[in-house]
Amino acid sequence: MVIINLVKKKKKSEREGMRLGKYDLGRTLGEGNFGKVKFARNTDSGQAFAVKIIDKNTIVDINITNQIIREIATLKLLRHPNVVRLYEVLASKTKIYMVLEYVNGGELFDIIASKGKHIEGEGRKLFQQLIDGVSYCHTKGVFHRDLKLENVLVDNKGNIKITDFGLSALPQHLREDGLLHTTCGSPNYVAPEVLANKGYDGATSDTWSCGVILYVILPGHLPFDDRNLVVLYQKIFKGDVQIPKWLTPGARNMIRRILDPNPETRITMAGIKEDPWFKKGYIPVNPEDEDVYVDQEAFSIHEQPNEAEQRNSGSPSLINAFQLIGMSSCLDLSGFFEKEDVSERKIRFASNLSVKDLIERIEDTATEMEFRVEKKNGKLKVIRENKVHKTLGCLSVVVEVFGISSSLYVVELRKSYGDGSVYKQLCNKLLNDLGIPPKQPLVRSAAN
Repeated sequence: MVIINLVKKKKKSEREGMRLGKYDLGRTLGEGNFGKVKFARNTDSGQAFAVKIIDKNTIVDINITNQIIREIATLKLLRHPNVVRLYEVLASKTKIYMVLEYVNGGELFDIIASKGKHIEGEGRKLFQQLIDGVSYCHTKGVFHRDLKLENVLVDNKGNIKITDFGLSALPQHLREDGLLHTTCGSPNYVAPEVLANKGYDGATSDTWSCGVILYVILPGHLPFDDRNLVVLYQKIFKGDVQIPKWLTPGARNMIRRILDPNPETRITMAGIKEDPWFKKGYIPVNPEDEDVYVDQEAFSIHEQPNEAEQRNSGSPSLINAFQLIGMSSCLDLSGFFEKEDVSERKIRFASNLSVKDLIERIEDTATEMEFRVEKKNGKLKVIRENKVHKTLGCLSVVVEVFGISSSLYVVELRKSYGDGSVYKQLCNKLLNDLGIPPKQPLVRSAAN
C-alpha cells in the first residue's frame, strides 16, 4: 500500500501538533530507545488513543526489528479488556505507528511506589484481572515472558491493562521438546526454571511472575530482592520468600503455591481460578472480537536474519544479561567479565571497539604470530600447525564475538586443542594488542 502524506503538520498552529490520518497527535506520553508514545485523538469520534511511533532505521540499528514485528503480531491476536488494545498499525517509509488503547492511570509500579501496599480486597481484584488477562493470552498461545509491575497499566477506573509484548512467545517458538529456551524477563520476576536454562513452559513461568506481582501488590515490596545478582538468583531457586503473617491464610496460601520453585508442583492458572481466596468476588470478563488493520508498509523494513543466517553473515551474536549469566558456571558472577587464567581452555573479555575493529585486530595479531585464520559461521578459527612435530607448537582456537549492546561486545576464545604455552602466548598478546587491562570489571561495564 502506498502512503501519501500520511503525517503532515497542521498549518494553523504548532500547538495542534501533527496529523496522522484521522488522528491528531499531541503531547508525548513516553519516550524509549526506539521512539516515542504520543497522545492522539480521533478527529471523527473524539476518542483518545496512544500512538507508539517507531523509527524503522533505529530498530534496525539496535537490532530489535523482530521484537517489534513480534509485538504487532501478538497484539493482533489479543482482544481482552485486561490487555492493552491494538487498534491499527499505520506506516510511512521511515516510521511505524501503532495505534493503541490510551490508558490514563499510569503503571502499577508507580501506583504502588506512591501509595504502597493495597488492602487485600483491592489487591485481590487487581490480581483477578491480571490472571484473567494472562490466562486469556495463554489460550491464544501467547506467553508474555516479561510480566512485571512496569508492564501492567491501570486505567482511571482501577482496571488493569497488560502491555509490552515485545518478549512474548508464540507456539512456533517452541522447540521439539515443546518448551521455550530463550532466557529473558526481568531479574526480580523471572521464574527459577527460566534461569536454569534447560527449557521451560511459558504458561508456568508466567504464573510465577504473576505471583511476584501479587506479592508486591499486597505487602508492597518484592519477594525476591538483592543487589547481588548471585544472591538474588539463589533466593529465587530456593523459593526463599518471607510471607507476612498479617496476610490472611488464603492470601498466604496463594502466594506460597504460586511461588513454588518446582514448576511441576506449582499451581496452574486453572488451579488459581478454583482457589477459594481467588474466587471471592470474582467476576470473569469476556474477550471481544474485532479485526486489527495493519498496513503492510509497516513490515517493509530490513528484517533481522534468523539465528542461522546471522551466524553465516559474520555478524556478532546478540546476547542478553541472562545469557551472559548462563555462560558463567554456577551463576558465580564474582569473577565473571574478568580476564580469566589464560592457562584454561576458555577466556572472555569485553571491549567497546566496533566488531569490524575487533575482528581486524584479532586477525592481525594471529597473522603476526604465524597463525592461519579461517572465517566460518560468524566465528574465527585461529590455527597453527607444525609439520615436523604434530603436537609441539600446534594450536587451534575458536574466537567468537557476542554483542551486549550497540557499543559493547564480549570476545570469547576457546582452545580446541594444542599447546597450552602457545595458547597462553596468543591470549596474552591479543589482550595486550587490544589494550585489555589485567583486571577488567565487565559486570560494571555491562551495566553502564
